[in-house]
Amino acid sequence: MPRFEGKKILVTGGTSGIGLATAKRVSEEGALVAVTGRQQAGLDQAKEEIPGCLAIVNDAAEDNAADDLARLLKAEWGALDGAFLNAGIGTVRPLEEVSPDEFDRQFHVNVRGPLLQAKSLKPCMSENGSVVLNTTAARKVGFPGMAIYAPTKGALRTLTRILAADFAPLGVRVNAVAPGAIATPFFQNGGLSQEEIEAFGNPILEKVPLGRWGTPEEVASVVLFLLSEDSSYVTGSEYVVDGGFSEV
Repeated sequence: MPRFEGKKILVTGGTSGIGLATAKRVSEEGALVAVTGRQQAGLDQAKEEIPGCLAIVNDAAEDNAADDLARLLKAEWGALDGAFLNAGIGTVRPLEEVSPDEFDRQFHVNVRGPLLQAKSLKPCMSENGSVVLNTTAARKVGFPGMAIYAPTKGALRTLTRILAADFAPLGVRVNAVAPGAIATPFFQNGGLSQEEIEAFGNPILEKVPLGRWGTPEEVASVVLFLLSEDSSYVTGSEYVVDGGFSEV
């Protein structure tokens, strides 16, 4: 029997990269899936790739986004068995270009967004459900240009532990996945040119023991483990998926 047969799973930021790969996998394993995104075009594409998915326009940076999302899911499904709080943004900028607006924008989406989503979704979660956050292996290494992004993910790692304690009385587990060098649109979305991506990414790749970029599907496999009952005695943990870069 598929691990997610009859389960209802939310994936925020589910229109590309790791989010889309995860949404497709849980759907293939029997789940009803809801994905969120900021652009209708991306949501339409997700609906084509994931038959029957619930595609929701939702921007984690907006004040009422989390409450709106919880109300919609409660009206559609009643309860939620799992949530991958994956939506996030990031830019690579020299320290000299760091600005208060950029600081606020990234912390709003990457930290405040998942925190408020967890708060709003908590009453919807089924007993023995699971919540997974998306941190990054970059928080464990000093990368030039990540003076905002990496600290947002460090905060999210701490939040994972706190939410695990908050959700434990409900029988709900909270964990995190920490991707490393994964072939996604992350850098393009952060405004880097192909030349800048190669200048930033190639030195990282040289330090990955497995010697290659990871795929969104490889991260999705770990997320599915954490969402499923296969990880029934795991909570508060962070699983690094980086080819050994930050661990070896």
